[in-house]
Amino acid sequence: MSDHIATGQQLANKAEKKLFCCCALFGSNYQDAAELFLKSAKSFKLAKSWEKAGSVFIKSAKCHIKLDNKFDAAKAYVDASHCFNKTSRKGAIKCLNKAVTIFTEIGQHIMAARYCKEIGELYELDQDLENAKSYFERAAELFDFRGDSTTSVIQCKQKVAQLSAQLQEYQKAIKIYEDIAQQSLNSNLLKYGVRGYLLNAGLCELCRGDIVAITNALERYQELDLTFSRTREYKFLADLTASIDNEDVANFTRVVKEFESITRLESWKSTLLTRVKDALEAKVMEEGDLT
Repeated sequence: MSDHIATGQQLANKAEKKLFCCCALFGSNYQDAAELFLKSAKSFKLAKSWEKAGSVFIKSAKCHIKLDNKFDAAKAYVDASHCFNKTSRKGAIKCLNKAVTIFTEIGQHIMAARYCKEIGELYELDQDLENAKSYFERAAELFDFRGDSTTSVIQCKQKVAQLSAQLQEYQKAIKIYEDIAQQSLNSNLLKYGVRGYLLNAGLCELCRGDIVAITNALERYQELDLTFSRTREYKFLADLTASIDNEDVANFTRVVKEFESITRLESWKSTLLTRVKDALEAKVMEEGDLT
């Protein structure tokens, strides 16, 4: 490991000398410096000296920018971000943002979208849901730039909807899930996911607490997908709606447990159901106090 660090430092020193060439006739040799910095960074990576590797990848990126090699500069920023991610998500996000900017400038929209999505994932890991949502939205727009990345667009939009639901932006989440469901019905590859999207939209409707709106939504979903009324997802939503309408907390709890005995709910969906149950319990207690 120490050998890799020593090699990395020697290569970095050589690169620095290339930048500060004393010969005015030839000037600074950015191309050679960029290559030496790249080799240096890889040596630091082998030594697992992540901070040093990341900082040297950035130096390589800056040399490529001087040479107007924007694609190589963006790649170097991506490499830097992956090193920084070992120690600091903030540093990783900063470098990925630079890469996204460059990829967008040179028309590499799919690459820009990929790293926007990665930034969104990093923010989500940090529980910064608002920033995560913004980057997944931007990723969806970039993936959709040429209209030939439908699956990637839908994946990013699903994340936007999920994060919107977690942030209690239920109407936004509902619209996204319903739009995806509508779009997916026209695809043999995607149509099997429709009942899941409608379940998610329905859970968001439950969180809004309007029993009329929930009932109308269920009717609308049956019209949208003629098979939906025969699914476990539909029965789950219908039984939950009935429990809310009857103000039956015990039955609400039983319905959730029965569904989860077969299909494990993701944690964010469990959070939504907890919100619904809490609201139902509060309503029952409030009405009990009035009698």
